[in-house]
Amino acid sequence: MPSPVSAEPLVRAAGPPPSPARARSRTRRYERPILAGIAAVAALLDFWGIWHSAYHTFYASAVRSMTDNPVAFLYGSFDPGNSITLDKLPGFLWPQALSALVLGFHPWSLVVPQALEGVASVVLLHVVVRRWAGIPAGLLAAAFLTLTPVTVGLGRSVTEDAPFVLLLLLAAEATQRATARARLRTLVLAGFWVGAAFQCKMLEAWAVLPALAVTYLVAAPTTLRRRIRDLAVSGAVMLAVSLSWMLAAGLTPAAGRPYLDGTTDNSPIALVVGYNFLTRFQALGVDAAGTGSIVAGRAHSRASVGMGDSVWKMFSPGLASQTGWLYPLAALGLAAGLYGLWRRRPPRTDPFLAGFLLWGIWLVTFFVIFSFGSVTGHTYYMGVVAVGLSALAAVAVTRVRRRGVLCAVLAVNVGWCAALTLQYPRFFAWSVGVAAVLALPALVLFAHGGSRPRRTALAVALAAVLVVPTVWSVSATSLRYNQPGGFGRIGPGSIATRNGAAALNPAQRRVLAYLTAHRDGARYLAAVPRWQMAAPYILSDNAAILPLGGFTAHVPYPAPGTFHHLIDTGRLHYVLLSAADLSHRARGARTPGRALVRWAIGHCAPVRVAAYTLYRCGPGHGG
Repeated sequence: MPSPVSAEPLVRAAGPPPSPARARSRTRRYERPILAGIAAVAALLDFWGIWHSAYHTFYASAVRSMTDNPVAFLYGSFDPGNSITLDKLPGFLWPQALSALVLGFHPWSLVVPQALEGVASVVLLHVVVRRWAGIPAGLLAAAFLTLTPVTVGLGRSVTEDAPFVLLLLLAAEATQRATARARLRTLVLAGFWVGAAFQCKMLEAWAVLPALAVTYLVAAPTTLRRRIRDLAVSGAVMLAVSLSWMLAAGLTPAAGRPYLDGTTDNSPIALVVGYNFLTRFQALGVDAAGTGSIVAGRAHSRASVGMGDSVWKMFSPGLASQTGWLYPLAALGLAAGLYGLWRRRPPRTDPFLAGFLLWGIWLVTFFVIFSFGSVTGHTYYMGVVAVGLSALAAVAVTRVRRRGVLCAVLAVNVGWCAALTLQYPRFFAWSVGVAAVLALPALVLFAHGGSRPRRTALAVALAAVLVVPTVWSVSATSLRYNQPGGFGRIGPGSIATRNGAAALNPAQRRVLAYLTAHRDGARYLAAVPRWQMAAPYILSDNAAILPLGGFTAHVPYPAPGTFHHLIDTGRLHYVLLSAADLSHRARGARTPGRALVRWAIGHCAPVRVAAYTLYRCGPGHGG
């Protein structure tokens, strides 16, 4: 069996930990100031221009409703009347709703939680990688993550992935501590964090379980029987926390909660398993309709993306420009780690083995899932991939001892960054020249220079690798390339979000005034055929508008019987339609909401208000 020393020509062995006094001394010298600087850069990139935030109309409407009453907060109601929920679990919006309650309901107050979560993720990644591979690797991983565009985008968005990434990192940190000393209590904490992440991204949270479970099962310093028992206990806690919202929704009578969007049967299983999981794999022939999930409309939106579902999708410019700048270095970290472990044959409880299992399985699992599962063109899904890339790339730089191998991969990485950004030749193409000017002399000196010059050369070579992604990340401070409050894409493909829904136009104000004056004790001011029509009234006035058909317009809510009961009991008097809704094409659309609209047009009395037509329904009004 080869000795540990024989593995060092390629990968530096972990070695014994430094003495506590020496570690504290080194920490005082440079770790904390550098980490503080990295965190400050992350905060600057996340918070800069936050005052220019825009509302993400769908999510912001739900947040406004969630601040209105506890039922809306718990279930994630889209409208303040608690008629229908979001098309996903509401956990990721709870911090935003709390922020709006404390700071007031503003576009920027909805972004603040994600910005804080982004900075916390950077610091936490440093902590986890530091324990695994040392201080330099931890600092590098934090810097890599900070300067990855998708990380900046998440910190400036209102999507689920900023809290999701932080919660999974908390689970990884707890698993790391539990593995080091075989602590059940700490492993249970990891299960809790995964369950909390489930409230943000549902079944995607469970994709981290192979990395966490294998790490503990292999490397925890205790018997196999106890390791299995500990994992079972932690898994039970994780399952209980994960399914808590689904159980609460499923056990609550339908009349006591909003209808669950994305479903045909008002079932939390259909929402989570069907609509938000199985429909992501339609390209593999998976049928979600049998679960009670809405599938119409979603397949069409994905087909328009044009990325396909394969590993090559992850290398497409649309995704890789946000996430994949460090692919070559991360691949080196993965390969060198495998080779080093094979050569050293470390004991089962070796700390480096545990960390390598954690990050290697983490990266491979999410990479494969996103390769074959549709992400509808949204780059924010890639946040968890960026975490794994940053950790393994940092280990490649700090652990690989063969200068020739590291030098070659650094050169390839610079070339990869150049090729990727040149897919967008009008977007700061000068950064490629800067990278080349830095890389050429640095790599030559690194390959042939002495010990001290090599350190400087390595730092310059890393700067060459990072210059292009840094330019992309810093571009987020310009509204031209990113606007806080949206989906978080950065660069030439970003789309500005307009705040038109935040304030009613004159015609909408006239409609709202008329509906308010003629409410006559109704629960809802009006019903509308699309959630987009309801959003301006919710955002500006927290008005109780009933949206028909949910997010896709294919949700059978309200059912005809429910709709007619609302009218007959005086809880709904009006159906609000725009000129486009009265067109022949719109009236012929075959969706549940359109069927109700056609009934209203044929049975209710029209009232013209500004550019809109109100149909008054009920006794004495043609209903």
